[in-house]
Amino acid sequence: MTKTVRMIAPLAAAALLVGCTTTDPYSGETQRNQTGTGATIGALVGAAAGALSGDGSTSRRDRALIGAAVGAAAGGGVGAYMDKQEEQLRQSMEGTGIGVERQGNDITLNMPSSVTFGFDSSDLTTQARNALNDVSSVLTQYPETRVNIAGHTDSTGDAGYNQGLSERRAQAVGNYLSQGGVASNRLYTNGYGENQPVASNESEAGRSQNRRVEITLTPISQG
Repeated sequence: MTKTVRMIAPLAAAALLVGCTTTDPYSGETQRNQTGTGATIGALVGAAAGALSGDGSTSRRDRALIGAAVGAAAGGGVGAYMDKQEEQLRQSMEGTGIGVERQGNDITLNMPSSVTFGFDSSDLTTQARNALNDVSSVLTQYPETRVNIAGHTDSTGDAGYNQGLSERRAQAVGNYLSQGGVASNRLYTNGYGENQPVASNESEAGRSQNRRVEITLTPISQG
């Protein structure tokens, strides 16, 4: 182990302490705090960069410490931004039937067709409009996120028709968010028809899960 690696290892251990776990008040599940994760990654990268930089006027140890601090702040910034957005969305979506999932710095709202659309329709239900009003209210507070809207169907019927229906449903959600004040240049809509099932199409329960619209929020800046 080189001297630089030996020096950075304790910094890594310290940074990992930032990545504490929290309990979701709605699901009861234990989740890793994404701010801590971002800060940890930033600290490690910053420490390594700092240790390898400089002209010798500052010690390698000091440069690593400075790099770790700067990296942690930058990495934690994106995580904190998405943490706050996630918290508000979970509060807003409670009791609506719309699920909120987090993976890394991405947040996905899973909107089943039972909540959003009637059978073979791309017209939003009153329940969906009410929920999307709350979604718009949160998204306008967090403009540094890209909004990806994906429509999906089950495999019942003609594949070409299902593709078109998924596109119309994604567009309907995008249009409504735009009307609610979300900038149109943040909105990206796609339809995937029956091509991305999350459950088996052999049962009605599975087909019901596959008929959905997903809104995935990703940070525009990763730094």
